[in-house]
Amino acid sequence: MRRIALLTAGGDTPALNATIFGAVERANELRVQVVGIIKGFGGLLDPNVPHIRLNPLYSTLPELDPRCGGTILGSSRTYIDESHAGELQLVKKRLDQLGIEGLICIGGDGTLNGMQPISQFMPCVLAPKTIDNDLGLNYPDEPNEWIREVNPETKKEKFRKMPGKLDLELDDIINFATPGYATAVYVCVQGVQRIRSTAESHRRIAIIEVMGRESGYLALGAAYGQPDIILIPEVPLDYERFERRVRDLYETQKNVVIVIGEGLRDHEGKRLGDISKSVDPAGNIIFSGAAEVLQNMLIDSLGDHYFVSRKRHEQAKQATFTRKIGHTQRGGRPIRFDRHYATQLGGKALDLLVQRQNNYVAILQWNEQRGFYVSSINGNSLRDAWRGIHPRTLHPAFYDEHRYQPSKLGVSYLSKIFANAVGS
Repeated sequence: MRRIALLTAGGDTPALNATIFGAVERANELRVQVVGIIKGFGGLLDPNVPHIRLNPLYSTLPELDPRCGGTILGSSRTYIDESHAGELQLVKKRLDQLGIEGLICIGGDGTLNGMQPISQFMPCVLAPKTIDNDLGLNYPDEPNEWIREVNPETKKEKFRKMPGKLDLELDDIINFATPGYATAVYVCVQGVQRIRSTAESHRRIAIIEVMGRESGYLALGAAYGQPDIILIPEVPLDYERFERRVRDLYETQKNVVIVIGEGLRDHEGKRLGDISKSVDPAGNIIFSGAAEVLQNMLIDSLGDHYFVSRKRHEQAKQATFTRKIGHTQRGGRPIRFDRHYATQLGGKALDLLVQRQNNYVAILQWNEQRGFYVSSINGNSLRDAWRGIHPRTLHPAFYDEHRYQPSKLGVSYLSKIFANAVGS
């Protein structure tokens, strides 16, 4: 294999350039030409196929800096529909015209699905990235726990996960952490620490919303910022118990800092932040507003009298506030952990492609004997019986729902990643 293409797809992360860099550096060693496709899969749908040589004369472009966030190739949430045979044939023709023999896609589960049609006629490999840390499995058998339910009236399909393995060993995890996650946590931690000081100064209740969609990994990692309460999407909110905890904390310290995942659910399983029902180009519901919904619930249940009677001289609405860490989680310079392992995973993806390991995923593993190391897995190992890929959610063993904090195992998991990156 002498000429391959590489693209970045889906949401941006801080470690994308580092992953590209790792693939290109390894390609230089193996004398493989790398063509970067501009704007992800969207570039393949463009008749001109905008592209750039990433290693002319087997020398990495100076502009490709692994210390810079984002991606020099650009990204999009455009995906190739395998049901459109004509479109797929055009993509094949364009790649053939460029002399491409294989494709590396850098992305998450959506990107893995997006490269599936191309893998039917060309070797494809995924290098992982996502700040949500939801690409992978808690243990190898997890895909078998999904069942499909069909509504007899609407004929619509719904997938539900059955209760699974309660005990978890850290070396059971498939893809321990994805590039971008560590940096996003670092940004969340800084945000929590800064908001803590203003909550203390004004004796307020702060609700901080972090990303992560249906997965609570980012919220869990924010524990390094020492919030009082962490609420994750995987555990439905028991509001009465939560309110009691807020009251206890406020009586003791006159301020409360709460971190919530954007996919937080109420006791009925309804997402607090999906009121708008808007979706992104990939069809995913855009979660927005969970923090504001929770704030309004606190305002209604605590009431103005609660704060006025404690000499706050403010109404409940002024005594509570919300902040979103937002897109700052996606951008900026990646921290060392992400730079290092993103580079290694990029190199691993190149090796897999040269070996013609079609539909494989480069992954980051951990065990007690070896620590962190790169490996690979067949992409089909992530799929359920109906060929679907589900976002990995935070395993219940990582979270203490009574303390609203990471469990002992959760602390152990985080410390493997952040011992030398965040906190003391």
